[in-house]
Amino acid sequence: MRRFLPTSLTARVATAVVLLMATVSILISGLTTAAISSYLTKQLDEKVAASSGRAIGALNKNGPKPPDIDNPHGQDAGTVTAYISDSSANGNVITSDGDLAGLSTEVIAVLSDVPANSANSTVDLAGLGQYRVHAVQIGDTTVITGLPTKDIDNTVTSLVGWEVLFGGFGVVAAGGVAVFVVRRQMRPLRQVALTAREVAAIPLATGEIGVTARVPDELTDARTEVGQVALALNTLLGHMERALDARHRSELQVRQFVADASHELRTPLTTIHGYAQLSLRNPEHLPQAMGKVMVEATRMASLVEDLLLLARLDAGRPLDLRPVDLTRLALDSVTDARIVGPDHHWAVNLPAQPVVVTADEQRLHQVVTNLLSNARRHTPAGTTVTVGLTTDDRHSAVLTIHDNGPGISPDLQPNVFKRFTRADTSRTRDSGGSGLGLSLAQSITEAHGGAVSVRSRPGDTCFIVALPRATTEPPAHHN
Repeated sequence: MRRFLPTSLTARVATAVVLLMATVSILISGLTTAAISSYLTKQLDEKVAASSGRAIGALNKNGPKPPDIDNPHGQDAGTVTAYISDSSANGNVITSDGDLAGLSTEVIAVLSDVPANSANSTVDLAGLGQYRVHAVQIGDTTVITGLPTKDIDNTVTSLVGWEVLFGGFGVVAAGGVAVFVVRRQMRPLRQVALTAREVAAIPLATGEIGVTARVPDELTDARTEVGQVALALNTLLGHMERALDARHRSELQVRQFVADASHELRTPLTTIHGYAQLSLRNPEHLPQAMGKVMVEATRMASLVEDLLLLARLDAGRPLDLRPVDLTRLALDSVTDARIVGPDHHWAVNLPAQPVVVTADEQRLHQVVTNLLSNARRHTPAGTTVTVGLTTDDRHSAVLTIHDNGPGISPDLQPNVFKRFTRADTSRTRDSGGSGLGLSLAQSITEAHGGAVSVRSRPGDTCFIVALPRATTEPPAHHN
């Protein structure tokens, strides 16, 4: 069955419309024909009843025996009248000229079989055609009258002919309109297919994709099913573009990350290699060389540890979460910073009551330490660094690290949390870190469901760490 169906959706819909139109036309035509035929038959039956009444009147007027009717008593042309009894049977038909003509024996025999005093019936009279007849029993005589159905048959035949003509014309017109309308309504679907083919031709495996083709907005009417498909495709293409662009950016970041990590690891390895050669050539420099090797090895180990931590955070490794008193953690971090940076002024602005967050205490301590270390490294001696802690109405704990140093360059601020970002690319390793401190602080904070940001201008730099507060108190600490 499917082999005979059109392959095009437009053709299928148009064919379905044409078939439906044809079915409805046939049904309406059939019902109309039946109704008109019934109406005309009812009118003919009324005429037959009138003719029967006149024939019965003629019988009563001429006595109990069948009369030799010379006058049709006002009967219509084509009227058949027969009087049948046990002893005789005669009848006549009124011709189109108004004359009387006798009925053949064959016709009389057919009329004799018509049941008396029953509903009208249709019989076929030889040489006369089909008749609508009625029989009435009057004494021992059966009076049978009938009128031809030729006019009804001609009317019904003519009606059927006109119905076929107009129905066929209507079906053809409906088919043409259906094809036009369906094609117009399917235009967005064709545009969807064209857009999909254009996007399919784009190499998506590598490189930046950019903006792909779209179904025009005027064809994405959400009130229509085809428009919904077009709108869904545009939404899908938007998601695909963002995903592919994010993948491309991720690939670039990975390549840059690998290059930066390789560079950072190459520097201490080069130093270790140089001092190893120096100790081999000049054994008297071995203690000095080993000391430098130890320093560089420690720095490299710290870098590798930071890289591994970033990798674990990127992979979504679970943290050791428990209630942590952020007030005590900030105070401990500032105490450590005073020892490492005695040439800076360290201050705290902490609330009297504990501020509790659910966090991995070791990682959170690393966040605060990195931010304090960043402030110490990039501000001159005598700079005041203040650690503050507040809570807000959004059930967050807000930790701030503020300094009155020279500030961060406006060009650097958008990239300050990116990996291997340095304020001064020419500084030595002795004066700066690997460029992972702020990136680690951001990754750890976001892994806790928080956020870190910065605002900076000369004399006023502030890093803000917002963390969700815990609902339980931290465990008591014993000295």
